[in-house]
This record gives sequence, structure tokens and C-alpha cells, in this order.
Amino acid sequence: MDVRLFDYSLPPGRIAQEPAARRDTARLLLLPRDHGPLSHHVFKDLPDLLQAGDLLVLNDTRVVPARLQGRRLSGGQVEIFVLPGREETGEVPAAEQWERDCFLRASRRPLPGESLLLPGGVTARVLVDHGDGRARLLFTGQPPARLLAQHGSAPLPPYIKRKAGDPRAARDKARYQTIFARHEGAVAAPTAGLHFTQALLDRLAVRGVEIAWVTLHVGPGTFRPVTAPRAEEHQLDPEQFVLPPATATAVAATRARGGRVVACGTTVVRTLESRSDTRGVVSPGAGLCELFILPGYRFRVVDGLLTNFHLPCSSLLMLVSAMGGRERVLDSYKQAIASGYRFYSYGDAMFMAPPPARAA
Repeated sequence: MDVRLFDYSLPPGRIAQEPAARRDTARLLLLPRDHGPLSHHVFKDLPDLLQAGDLLVLNDTRVVPARLQGRRLSGGQVEIFVLPGREETGEVPAAEQWERDCFLRASRRPLPGESLLLPGGVTARVLVDHGDGRARLLFTGQPPARLLAQHGSAPLPPYIKRKAGDPRAARDKARYQTIFARHEGAVAAPTAGLHFTQALLDRLAVRGVEIAWVTLHVGPGTFRPVTAPRAEEHQLDPEQFVLPPATATAVAATRARGGRVVACGTTVVRTLESRSDTRGVVSPGAGLCELFILPGYRFRVVDGLLTNFHLPCSSLLMLVSAMGGRERVLDSYKQAIASGYRFYSYGDAMFMAPPPARAA
């Protein structure tokens, strides 16, 4: 499948540089999976678009403040994007000297052997240049959790621009995090979840919509473009997940009562589908998820999807196209652009709504 089939043109002004003033006031494009007409809503309308007995599954990963500003001994600036390591899982003690793979951004790339100066008296020496934008660094001076908590900033994707001193940067730590984030380990937010408020979750409960949870720690692969000419040749980076027994039970109960399983975000889709058998029975578990969903995939568990608008030719857009149909999804993107929707991580959302549920 040619990757160019998932290309589209987006005016730069449609890329959201900051979130909606209030989380649940982002716009919501309704795309019915039964081929009904598009309609325009606000995210806080979601309870009216779901039914009693539906199950909404959310990702409770927490984003690590993984972006650090450093400088070279020569005085030049370096941005360091620290990738997750085993420290977050408790497998490695919180030592004051530790190694980690990182993305580096500088006017001239640091070379192996070079030392970088970081806040809090920390130094980072370049050990290995992997040649793909990543390098292995040796940090000395503070444990990773303390360094990032005190001096790290939100790891915004590169299309969200922030200069030094930008007042929006102070808000990013809170707004580039869902209100239900619990388990730290992600380097990117599960962006469909950014639109929820506690008041909205309460209204869903009153509506009779059940909530269940998975954890999938979004990894750096979410930024990695599909560079292979054919989509089937692309491989996703594995990401850690946990699917609790309570969530597997909730899916089974929803199926038994004739309800619908709605995933909030592509991370939830991939987690649920990777743990299902051919009958749609979901098993609890933990491990690494690397399921790559392309058009032609037969969904076993997920009936509907809440998601943001994704980059052209991305693995995320391919997953959305698998659920909604490539041509229909791309046509809905054109209509969203024409209607002024805001795109990508801080942008508006789409609900690929399943047909109305039938009693079991």
C-alpha cells in the first residue's frame, strides 16, 4: 500500500499552537461509521453522542517532562529530549550517574566525547551517536526523576513552536497532560484524552457510560515518520502497556449487554486489539505493544474511536483510515480544514461513532 495514498495538504495556520481555552470546548467532528452524514459538535457534547451501556476506554499514562535545555562548553544551546528508561519502572536504582538515549537538537550536532552543561549542576557526556537523531548520553549529578521534575519541560511535538521565555510554556506542563494521568512513562500525550474535564466524566457516568482504563506509554515512535515507500514495510517502535483484569472484564460485560466499546485514542485501540483473540475476547496482561493497523484490518474489539486529527502519511492516520475508510477519512479532513478545525496534538477532535447499540 503506497504511503502517498495517506497524504493531504494542510495550511500551516491550521496547526494548533495552543489548546482550547477550556479542554472540553474543543470542536468535535462526528463521522458515523454507518456512513451517515458528518456533523459538527463541541467535545462537551460527547455524553449526548454515547448511550447508556457503552464502555469508554481511556489511557491513563502520564507524560514525563522530558525536554531539557543545555549548553555546550563553547556556549551554544542544545535541546535534549530524554527518552524513557528502566528507572521509571523501578528496575534500576535512582543513581546520580546514569545513561539514556536522547534526541539532540542543536545548530551543530554534539560529537561523541563532548560534554554538555545542564541545569542543577548536571553534566551530560555524549557516548555514542546513533545516527538517526538519537545519541547515548551519560548524565552525572542528579537522578533522572529529580532532574526532569525540577528542570524538564513538556515534550511538545516539533510542530508546536515555543521560544525561550514564551509564557505559554508554563501552561504546557499542565495542558499537555490528561486530567486522569496516573502512571508516568510517556514522552507524548495521548492527545484525544486532553479534551476531558472532571465535569465531563461525571456527566458520562450520569448518562450510564462506563469508564475503563489501559496504560500505554507513548514512545518516541509517535514522532517517527513512515519513510518506507510502502506502508507494510514500516515497523512501529514497541511501547509498554498494561491492560488490567478489570478492563478485560468490562469489555466482556459490555459485549454481553449489547453495548459498544469506544476507544479514546489510537493508543487504546492498539492496546485492546493487541490483546484480543479472534472472537473479540480481551485478555489482561502487560508487555510491549507493536501492533500496526492498516486499512483492511478487521477490528475485533473496538466499535468507535475518539481521536485528534493526524499528520499526513503517519501510522496514526493509517489506523484511523482502517476504521473509517481511507477516502472517507481524507474527505472528512478536507471538510474539517474548510470548516476551520484546528489540527494535531493541541487541536480539535473527531468521533468515529459506531451504529446505535442493540439490546443483547
